[in-house]
Amino acid sequence: MKKINNNNPLSDVNIGEHKKLKKMDGFSYNNIFDTKGIEYIVIIAFLLLLIPFWLALNRQVKITERIQKAWGILSASILKIPQGIFYSKNHTWAYLEKSGTAKVGLDDLLLRITGEVSVRNMKNPGDKITKGDLLAEIDQNGRTLTISSPISGIVVNSNPALELNKELLNQDPYGKGWIYDIKPSDWVAEMPSCYLAEDATDWLKVELSRYKDFIATNAQKYSPETMTVLQDGGELSENSLSVMPDELWKDFQKEFLNP
Repeated sequence: MKKINNNNPLSDVNIGEHKKLKKMDGFSYNNIFDTKGIEYIVIIAFLLLLIPFWLALNRQVKITERIQKAWGILSASILKIPQGIFYSKNHTWAYLEKSGTAKVGLDDLLLRITGEVSVRNMKNPGDKITKGDLLAEIDQNGRTLTISSPISGIVVNSNPALELNKELLNQDPYGKGWIYDIKPSDWVAEMPSCYLAEDATDWLKVELSRYKDFIATNAQKYSPETMTVLQDGGELSENSLSVMPDELWKDFQKEFLNP
């Protein structure tokens, strides 16, 4: 019997492997790390590092946009100035209705300066009031401003809607945000001291400029940080008085509302 030499490189098993190797002679094997592999890995690693940075930056941009939306620039172009109502120098308004009573409220400039406030009524239905008398008090976190009446007359009623939704005061100051309904006693004599139509528009622009001067003069007396209400270009932010100290509210009352 003939013995099979397993050490023979041309044995049946080795011959089969040899044939397989011959079939692969037309192909070559390249190690990824010997060509572009390192570059690909660097790019992937860079992207993995960039994604968290991009997400953080995008989040910051969105936060900034929300802040800018909440703290928009206070300019004359955004003020609501209906042309058919009378504006008093103490930043109240009056509108005579067909019924003979007059709606009274706060103007848009004052509310954009103070931000959201609540109203405390100082008069009751049936009370007699003279122009310049204390009519109401507005409050923001314990800081208050007193509001004088723009007309004389008899108080008919206060606005019950403000007790349920104080936001109406800022959202719709000349409509649903009115404060009092008053029966005028001297309308014709008192209205010439108020502003109407184009005169009201011009006056409110002057008042906005006067408020900017007030902030520039008074803010740094109490806290230099409060000048952050001034945006790029020296423009004022809306609700700027809301970040001011109590002392400046007192100055605002004395120098701006009751000069």
